[in-house]
Amino acid sequence: QVQLVESGGGLVQAGGSLRLSCAASGRAFSSYHMVWFRQAPGKEREFVAAIAWPTSATNYADSVKGRFTISRDNAKNMVILQMNSLRPEDTAVYYCAAGKIWSNIVSTIGMDYWGKGTLVTVSS
Repeated sequence: QVQLVESGGGLVQAGGSLRLSCAASGRAFSSYHMVWFRQAPGKEREFVAAIAWPTSATNYADSVKGRFTISRDNAKNMVILQMNSLRPEDTAVYYCAAGKIWSNIVSTIGMDYWGKGTLVTVSS
């Protein structure tokens, strides 16, 4: 069992930065690929970034490549999403998720556990 709690969301101006954290409980954390999704108002939940276990290979949505960086600290059971050069279109609720199958990592169906989300609002 893995429980995920996101933090770090807030209001930021376009061009600014935010750092989202996902704290995980449970010893199984280190065996999961960790993923960030987001859901904007009126839109479907979409893949943002993922980091693999144990290689720490990463995968990013085209819309965030070069601006967002995902990392993990297995000793602290934490996953971080550093978001730079934020745009108004990045406004969404950001969710942390955990999954076992890397080939399914961009799909919400492939996730085993979810956090409740943290709201990011980027003003123009």
